[in-house]
Amino acid sequence: MKRNKELLSEKAAKEIKRIIKEQNYDEIFIRIGAKGGGCSGFTYILDFCNTKDDYDVEYSDKGVNVIIDKKSDFFMKNVTVDFKDGLLDRGFKFVNPDATGTCGCGVSFSM
Repeated sequence: MKRNKELLSEKAAKEIKRIIKEQNYDEIFIRIGAKGGGCSGFTYILDFCNTKDDYDVEYSDKGVNVIIDKKSDFFMKNVTVDFKDGLLDRGFKFVNPDATGTCGCGVSFSM
């Protein structure tokens, strides 16, 4: 599927590369996606993995190899993964302009 936006922000790519280097990961992918659950219907997935299967779509963005399962790819087509490094707001954040709603904590979304 063609991406309509960047997949990773500069900050997210930099943090992912830092983690990969710190953990001495070799031939690693970042898996992102969406699965059913949460207050609003779907929750985001972000994980490190070293395998992919026939149901995965592979992207490369800013030197990071990203895989998304084909079911999630539809929900993730306009998503950008960002990284916030504030004192009270630290971590990866999913920016999804297609989400019609989110829960109060921002972990789940609806479409």
